[in-house]
Amino acid sequence: MVFISVQCPHCHSDQIVKRGKTGCGTQRYLCQNATCATGSFLLDYRYQGRLPEVKHQIIDMSLNASGVRDTARVLRISTDTVLSELKKKEAALESVNTAFLRTRNPDDIAVTIERAGEEAEMDEMWSFVGNKGNPRWLWHAIDHHTGVVLAYVFGRRKDAVFLQLKVLLEPFGLTRFYTDHWGAYTRHLDAEVHSPGKRNTQKIERKHLTLRTRIKRLVRKTICFSKSIQMHDIVIGLFVNRYAFGLLV
Repeated sequence: MVFISVQCPHCHSDQIVKRGKTGCGTQRYLCQNATCATGSFLLDYRYQGRLPEVKHQIIDMSLNASGVRDTARVLRISTDTVLSELKKKEAALESVNTAFLRTRNPDDIAVTIERAGEEAEMDEMWSFVGNKGNPRWLWHAIDHHTGVVLAYVFGRRKDAVFLQLKVLLEPFGLTRFYTDHWGAYTRHLDAEVHSPGKRNTQKIERKHLTLRTRIKRLVRKTICFSKSIQMHDIVIGLFVNRYAFGLLV
């Protein structure tokens, strides 16, 4: 008689019991760990898209210049699986860098943090969904000294969208804003704290280049583009949350 040690592939718990079989006769298992959100699983999946490591690869490829069809072709799964896995991440995305915000405790603030947290660069990056007649702008702000992304929003190139970003930035206590000469900035930022011009927005322009290099749907002069606003915002939001905010999404 042979005993096989079974562990949950998601939480690695050994609190496992059998839970019947699938229609194909494959044994199904149930994880009894109360903190595990997965529940039942199989040891041998017929479809590769069910494997946890493949699900991680879907996210990694999407954030490293692979489109939905590229990912599906390389991993030998359907495009529906790729889209479904990306959509599951939407609820976990944040628009504000809360980790950086927590370091700005006014009762215990270092000189370096004080210098690095009072000036910000703001800019908007153009892209589109479906066709160029439907632009989708990424508005975001970064710390002027460290380059840390503070917050971001999506929308049209309108004053109302900029005001959404401005509200998200209020907890940071910023005292200086570096932007280009777009009218929304001059209309809604006091002249005393606003410094328009390209000289002090080099870091955020470099962020744009990184985004266009790493995310296929943002590359200029290509046939690759977003087909839906939801997927457009999710993929860019995933990149910002993982690489700029440092969140495990």
